[in-house]
Amino acid sequence: METVESELLKNAAREAAKASFSPYSHYPVGAAVMTEDGVIYSACNVESSVYGLSMCAERNALATAVSKGARKFRALAIWSENGATPCGACRQVIWELCGEIPIYIVDADGKEKCYISSVLLPDPFDENKLRK
Repeated sequence: METVESELLKNAAREAAKASFSPYSHYPVGAAVMTEDGVIYSACNVESSVYGLSMCAERNALATAVSKGARKFRALAIWSENGATPCGACRQVIWELCGEIPIYIVDADGKEKCYISSVLLPDPFDENKLRK
């Protein structure tokens, strides 16, 4: 991915975090996913007082993209104050929808890391595991 594109993606994730609804954890997260044709979809986390019903930014961004017809993705960026990596549920969904892609993790100080999705979820459960 070219530097300009990755910067646009990371900026979109940072901007998305500003819309976070996180009154319980006070932990805003933004995520942005870029499609194969360069379209960026972004979203924030949305909390519920029943934590299990809360929605992560990563899954929200991917669900938004998929609901608009996107099926092939080039990269994902996630912004949080301390640069946390995705939760286990998000890692699974990222793998299923995106396969092997770079995932940029950015914190409030602008520090960043880049992982490949298979590093965050080695030996994933996917359709291959369902085949006999």
